[in-house]
Amino acid sequence: MKPKRALSNIYIALIMLFLYAPMLVMVVFSFNGTSSTGVLDGFSTKWYGELLKDSVTLQALTNTLILAVTSSLIAMVLGTAAAVGIHSMKKKWLKTSVLTVTNIPMVNPEIVTGVSMMLLFVFVGRLVGKSDVLGFPTLLIAHVTFSLPYVILSVLPKLRQTDRHLGEAAQDLGCPPVTAFFKVILPNISSGIITGLIMAFTLSLDDFIISYFVSGPKFQTLPIVIFSMTKKKVKPDMYALSTLIFLAVLLLLVLMNIMQARAEKKEKKAQSARL
Repeated sequence: MKPKRALSNIYIALIMLFLYAPMLVMVVFSFNGTSSTGVLDGFSTKWYGELLKDSVTLQALTNTLILAVTSSLIAMVLGTAAAVGIHSMKKKWLKTSVLTVTNIPMVNPEIVTGVSMMLLFVFVGRLVGKSDVLGFPTLLIAHVTFSLPYVILSVLPKLRQTDRHLGEAAQDLGCPPVTAFFKVILPNISSGIITGLIMAFTLSLDDFIISYFVSGPKFQTLPIVIFSMTKKKVKPDMYALSTLIFLAVLLLLVLMNIMQARAEKKEKKAQSARL
């Protein structure tokens, strides 16, 4: 058993190295003293200073954060409402059909989604007499669209774990249906909602293919700006920015795991108290 365990540990270590080695290299070169990607010339934070002077990159970062926050919040609200609606469906065939349709944006190739949405927006723009329809509104609609399934799939398991009679019990005690949902059901599914919100935020932050097709010249996201730099040469301050984004997302995931662990402990304590 020991040789098998050692081999499995080596296998896992190689996978982790394969996944995280590029990011570690990026972090190291963000502190490189020169712009070379092949020679390390001492420790320096000058690229972080150069990043603060790059107005184009900072504007693209601001646009990306505004888009990610707005689209994730809208997707969270719509996705939670959709998950509650799907969960309350009585007919099994209808629920299965709706879930299948909901999952299409997840399995559909992004380039197909991007091209089809671009054609739709341009067609609608011509109907209303607008030629420059692509911009922040089209980006927002696209990001909400591909984020919704992930929010729904994060909330649905929590709804299945929640006792169906909790809402009915709250209404029997005098709560209106809406108040019962917000005071009884919502706290029980809050961890799934937060997970869906974080997933929607990171997906929006990362997306390039769909954004490339539905964005206009007046509103550029960070992935699109970085892609335009690859035609010449990526400046080292992009390593610094990518490092900061990586650390921010890592911190966000750690906080999410801590919150989930605390929620699970509370649930176990509540269950043991009932028993």
